[in-house]
Amino acid sequence: MPWYLYLALKQLFPTGKKFPFFTAISILGVALGVAVLVISTSVMSGFGREIRRWTVDTTGDVQVRGEGPVDRPADVLARITRVSGVVAATPFAEGVVMLEHGLTPAYPAIEGIDVDHVTGVIPLEQYIHYGSLANLDDDSIIVSSQLALKVGARVGDKVELYSPLLIERLKNDEVTLGRELKIVGIFEIGHQALDSSIVLVTLRTMQDLYGRRGAVDGFNVKIEPGLDADTAASRLNAALPPSLHARSWMEINHDLIFILQLEQNMIFFLLTFIIIVAAFSVTSSLLISVVRKTREIGMLGALGGRPRQVAACFCFQGFLIGVGGTAVGMALGRVILYFRDDLIAAFTRITQSEAALERFYQFRQLPAYYSPAYMRAIVICTIVISTLAGLLPAWRAARLKPVEALRSE
Repeated sequence: MPWYLYLALKQLFPTGKKFPFFTAISILGVALGVAVLVISTSVMSGFGREIRRWTVDTTGDVQVRGEGPVDRPADVLARITRVSGVVAATPFAEGVVMLEHGLTPAYPAIEGIDVDHVTGVIPLEQYIHYGSLANLDDDSIIVSSQLALKVGARVGDKVELYSPLLIERLKNDEVTLGRELKIVGIFEIGHQALDSSIVLVTLRTMQDLYGRRGAVDGFNVKIEPGLDADTAASRLNAALPPSLHARSWMEINHDLIFILQLEQNMIFFLLTFIIIVAAFSVTSSLLISVVRKTREIGMLGALGGRPRQVAACFCFQGFLIGVGGTAVGMALGRVILYFRDDLIAAFTRITQSEAALERFYQFRQLPAYYSPAYMRAIVICTIVISTLAGLLPAWRAARLKPVEALRSE
């Protein structure tokens, strides 16, 4: 090991001291900045991944829609499945209904699904906590968990559905009763909006409620793993007639994804200043060390040490502080993220805002994802900034002339 690197280690970790105060404070300052960066970027990445998960799990990788109701869905479905990269597709029809149970009304969105093909695209079964998808038929319904809780319904209960078509018939003096359906399942996705405002019925039931006569609103499409969703959407648009348009899940949620990415980048940029502030404290401490050890630095020059070697000694101290602070900060950030839900629960209890996370962010638990790109950026930025923090003290030490430094008091 070169003498100037050995000397840098000795200055940071002097013999006889368990852990020097200057080194501990410097590493802790950098570590706190790194921990905040890790936590904030991981949480924002977690929100992005959760949005992708519930979007793909409810609408597929690509969604095909028409300018209006799509007639002859079987022919369109056959054309979609012939496109390269498409694994499966399923038709759907959607709308809004009034649901009534025990004189308690609700107005959820309703989606008609093809029970025979829907599981090839959307993994509904894994979200049904009570009942079974296999029991869904033309006289039954599956409701979301929060909606069931709101109207006080359970599996086995019956509910009444009223569609806009029934209202139109009432305007024509036609007496029409609501459609009575039995609850055969309750699902929960983990997203507040979806878990409180959706019911599922068979495609035929939905067509009857809206008088579609075999027409559908669109198709959810699953693509091969690794295939870009935008690429698949382009292939589908080339194979389908102009009246149909395919959009990837990213295009459907473009505005939301853009906002999350912008917030994540801005948070990363702003919180980097915490590390810069910690680097200034490292710089000031190393400058004090240069002033206090002026005669020792002069002695190194007198013994043959070159200015760049003396400078390397202080730059290496900044580098070591950056590496140590990064390691401690990454570990601290991961520990806090591991207990994030417990910490959030305690905080919301203290502030009496338990429902804030669900109301504003639509998630029951705080998501987190360690993005490799952001983790690499945090490590590189921290080490570079810390190394640069030793540059000014290194330049000051390298400029000292041995004769003048030895005469310093």
